[in-house]
Amino acid sequence: MATSTVAGLEGAVRGRVVTSGDADYDESRSLFNAMIDKRPAAIAYCVDEQDVAAAIGFARERGLRLAVRGGGHNGGGLGSVDDGLVIDLSQMSEIDVDPAARMVRVQGGAVLKDVDAATHAHGLAVPVGIIGTTGVGGLTLGGGTGHLTRTHGLTIDHLVSATVVLADGSVVQVDAEREPELFWAIRGGGGNFGVVTSFSFSCVPVTNVVAGPMWWPIERTEEIFSWYRDFIGDQPLELGGFFNFHTVPPVDMFPAEYHMHKVCGIVWCCTDLERAGDLLAPARALDPIIDGVGEVPLPAINGAFDGLYTPGDQWYWRSAYLADIPDEAIAVNKEWCERMPSWKSGTHIYNADGAAARVANDETAWAFRHARWVQVIIGVDSDPAAAPALREWAVGYSEALRPYTLGAGYVNMMMDDGQERARASYGDNYTRLTRVKAQYDPENVFSVNQNIAPA
Repeated sequence: MATSTVAGLEGAVRGRVVTSGDADYDESRSLFNAMIDKRPAAIAYCVDEQDVAAAIGFARERGLRLAVRGGGHNGGGLGSVDDGLVIDLSQMSEIDVDPAARMVRVQGGAVLKDVDAATHAHGLAVPVGIIGTTGVGGLTLGGGTGHLTRTHGLTIDHLVSATVVLADGSVVQVDAEREPELFWAIRGGGGNFGVVTSFSFSCVPVTNVVAGPMWWPIERTEEIFSWYRDFIGDQPLELGGFFNFHTVPPVDMFPAEYHMHKVCGIVWCCTDLERAGDLLAPARALDPIIDGVGEVPLPAINGAFDGLYTPGDQWYWRSAYLADIPDEAIAVNKEWCERMPSWKSGTHIYNADGAAARVANDETAWAFRHARWVQVIIGVDSDPAAAPALREWAVGYSEALRPYTLGAGYVNMMMDDGQERARASYGDNYTRLTRVKAQYDPENVFSVNQNIAPA
């Protein structure tokens, strides 16, 4: 698109504007997932709500499609748009902790590792995801699963209020009493309703945890997976742990004799330091070949994958909600994970029971509180030539698993799954979400997302 299309944007916003003629254009447009290669007409690095409102107005006046980028981690590259305008929030990354109130205010461009560091300094935490470079905004708006989900719920279950810039450029404060329908919708409805420039979260008193992986040879999948499935639901909420299939990374922290071996196992996270040994004893009795569990600061386990999954890899995601995992589904997982297409590929089956399930399906827009599990399939490789194989494996795996799922996936981990799949992933809340969309964004200005059409 011609640069003339975005002429005048630099005068409309105070933050830096990057266009295709700038030397750092390719660096500025890059996303976490290198499989996504989009060429926006401009990227506006907004510095405050007024900048965001001006950028929205500029895009609407020029007929430009609009995307919003926080951490840039979105699997489908929905933080960018070809020939449109990207609102980049990375310059809005302030974090303010109120220890006495156990609250933290986080701007929309902050990333998880910075929130972890700020809250941990006061003996507090917000339940977030497992990659420290993930943007807080994208994670939160889609729900937010991670190590503390079983113990303390989803990220959205700790969202107390937010600041939102709407499609008409107005700035609103939302919480349970102010704009309550919008507050309901942004807790799981994705970026469909506006640009959230600030989040206020309630914190939980978590500092250190007993956490880390226990892995077994993939040949023991049926035994270990079925044991875990039957074990975890009966445990106190202080114990969480997601099942996973991986290849042992070739790094010093793992025994060299197991490097590049395919494994299955659990990444544990226990907030009860005194009882952790007893709670994990049944797992240790199954003789894992790798036991990397120990007491660590919460930010350490929340960022444990950061060095492995760095920006610039090829990624293909698929996701599903599951109410149960029958033996037949375990067999499907084993079959497909035995032929993972690269050593970085794998799958995670996150806990969605416990504290997360104590919230009703209609209490927030996240409509699958009845799901016990959230499964994420990841095909990952640094080689661009591997992209077709990653996609083929992830899609084939997902389709083979579909009969055992609830027919929907986690919107934060969806790619080009199609509108029908997106709609299914909002569940019974979709109709209400379309009404909220019609009220706050009737022209569907915010359409670069897992979209909800205005009623």
